Amino acid sequence: MIRVGIMQPYFFPYIGYFQLINAVDLFVVYDNIQYTKKGWINRNRMLQNGKDVMFSLPLKKGSDYLDVRERELAADFNRGKLLGQIKGAYQRAPYFTQVFPLVEHIVKYEDTNLFRFLLHSIIKLCEHLGIQTEIKTSSDIEIDHHLKNQDKVIALCEAVGATTYVNAIGGVELYSTDVFNEKEMDLKIIQSKPFEYEQFGKDFVPWLSIIDVLMFNSIDDVKACITMNCEELS
Repeated sequence: MIRVGIMQPYFFPYIGYFQLINAVDLFVVYDNIQYTKKGWINRNRMLQNGKDVMFSLPLKKGSDYLDVRERELAADFNRGKLLGQIKGAYQRAPYFTQVFPLVEHIVKYEDTNLFRFLLHSIIKLCEHLGIQTEIKTSSDIEIDHHLKNQDKVIALCEAVGATTYVNAIGGVELYSTDVFNEKEMDLKIIQSKPFEYEQFGKDFVPWLSIIDVLMFNSIDDVKACITMNCEELS
């Protein structure tokens, strides 16, 4: 039985991303998928003065048709400025001293390739969270990479011997249980349950970057949330 999850890379993603990684035996990260400007690949949200604000990785100008692995960080990306923004937002958080060195290590990673930068961050976060799932890059798996959407997912699953494909609730409309069953695979959907915690005594702002979760919760509580605070819907 091999459970597989497949997702594009994100920058300091929300906790549901790690719940998905933890729920599978093999997690495939797309590198040969088209970069989308308005997605979460190189940006996310954090808490600042009680409100959610966007933070991002600036990118070198390039064609809108380039894949994630073909995009580069901007030459003038100021890592210190981003770290200062995060420090300013969270330096009074209860777990700042434990978490900020990890954030600093990730942001200071010197590779300028967007995909490699993001993959490094995902691996380091998984290590910190005690997630031992194997992680592979999509282009390293031998399939017809011209395939799209569900066809590509099925090809990747077949290539690695998957018996079950697991996806987050956001993709529930993209896949057909019948099609997977025809390929002798199960399709499972997982959904994150609400996870509310104290944020400087103000109204709770949900579904922020994993940075926010780690800053306000002990590592044991975060690990418990990743393991227990989600449900399989099918």
